Amino acid sequence: MATKHKVIDRKNILVTGGAGFIGSHLCDALVKDHHVICMDNFSTSTVANIEHLLQNPNFEFINHDITQPFDLASYPELERFKVKFQGIQEIYHLACPISKRHFEQFKIATVLTNSIGVKHVLDVAVANQAKVLYASSSVLYGPRQAERPYVSEGDPCFIDHLTSRGAYDEGKRFSEAILQTYADVYGLDVKIARIFRTYGTRMKLFDGNLLPDIINNAIDGTDIELHAPEDAKISLCYVSDIIDGMVRHMNTPIEITVVNLGSDQEMYLSSVAAMVTKLVESSSRIRFQVSSHPFSEPALPDLTKARQVLGWIPLVRVEDGLRQMIEYARSRRQQQNAF
Repeated sequence: MATKHKVIDRKNILVTGGAGFIGSHLCDALVKDHHVICMDNFSTSTVANIEHLLQNPNFEFINHDITQPFDLASYPELERFKVKFQGIQEIYHLACPISKRHFEQFKIATVLTNSIGVKHVLDVAVANQAKVLYASSSVLYGPRQAERPYVSEGDPCFIDHLTSRGAYDEGKRFSEAILQTYADVYGLDVKIARIFRTYGTRMKLFDGNLLPDIINNAIDGTDIELHAPEDAKISLCYVSDIIDGMVRHMNTPIEITVVNLGSDQEMYLSSVAAMVTKLVESSSRIRFQVSSHPFSEPALPDLTKARQVLGWIPLVRVEDGLRQMIEYARSRRQQQNAF
């Protein structure tokens, strides 16, 4: 195993998938105190999410597909971070194609990213003796069960790996297995954050995601069609709270591995839609539609471990988070209409 590198002034931190929705917010938080290397190939992300960071001397973007091997010390643009001498101290691994509307297009990429891509990231971690935090998902717990609405980290994972979304769902579970294997064999300090439904600015506006669709309909004054029963409920955690939890998780001792991050509070989906129409001052009507794809909400996270170990709880009120999303959506729509 490589000799542990000496930190000169700032840590060198790699964020894969750093141009995505959550990844770009993570880069924003980390670049304040560290050197951030953002790696992405823009398969389902956008340069607009990190454009404001490109001139920051403590930030560097690398366009690379992690399904291909990489050596950060070979990039001349990273010489100012002294990567050859200092190495990489931390890796936040978020890279995974995510597109609700175009999921079929990225199935093979999803399988490869959640297998060989994870291996390549962990090989870099081994070479640098870097800590790794992996952005996993609440989908591992399977659909919410009436007898167990809350799930804790020690609960079994129930998923059907042969569904049309198996490339993502099983991919996340397999990725966790790879991480644990590398931890066992190489002594890596790996963290697994199982992230529940997250919302906020930089979510894709026109990709079939629930909240952006509601906001777009409200801004346009068109009917808000909810493909769910009238008593459907939803839990929402704002992206800045998730980022805070991930950073706290990375800083825990090596004994801490899996932690749930999300909101354990839920509200009626109709109430969320009504809140959006009120904030937008929209005349949109809320309608419920029968769907061939039943509305399914994952189990709620038991946050006992997050509270006790990370000292973490979600702080952003849903109304405040929605207000920021609405402002972002209006701004982005105006920019797109200008071209």
